[in-house]
Amino acid sequence: MKLAAITNDSFSVEKTGEIILKILPYVDYVHIREKSKSMLEIYCLCKQLLAKGADKRKIIVNGRGEILLLANMLHVHLPEKGLPIEAVRKKTACRLAGRSVHSLQSALDAEREGADYLLYGHCFHTESKRGVPPNGIKILHEIKKQVSIPVYAIGGITEELVSEINNCGADGIAIMSGIFGAENPQLAAQNYYERCKVYANSKV
Repeated sequence: MKLAAITNDSFSVEKTGEIILKILPYVDYVHIREKSKSMLEIYCLCKQLLAKGADKRKIIVNGRGEILLLANMLHVHLPEKGLPIEAVRKKTACRLAGRSVHSLQSALDAEREGADYLLYGHCFHTESKRGVPPNGIKILHEIKKQVSIPVYAIGGITEELVSEINNCGADGIAIMSGIFGAENPQLAAQNYYERCKVYANSKV
């Protein structure tokens, strides 16, 4: 099972970059999801990471396709109601283009339009979605039965819940609070990594 970490928009550009560099050896991907930061700040973060030797094949920029061109990044992740994947591919020549989904129909639509992978959630209660009921894992199971592209699960996934996600057939997990909200993000990433190693690798 693959492991993706998602930034939580709680730190400065410099601190976020430091954390990413520390956890990068233990994750398959890091999503840069910094909604409150400006385009310039995201650009600077990407350039900072590349200057310090980060493998850009592991970095996914969320919702900011322009950054791929300006900072020479490779992968982009789009929201459920975001721009068409085909249009983003033509504009950025990205290698991977993923889509967030919250329902079976959205998953089917995203696969049909050419998404390389899906990010489904939120699966369990999480503080980052306070007051919003989780979608649960039943839909995750249905999605995995009906799509052929990799599906990552997100939302309230503790180390103890990884096995439940695996039982649904998910190809990977995406962790935000469990890593970036941890007292020691590097140790948290390592613990999730060890848990994910128990299960088979996904295709992306």
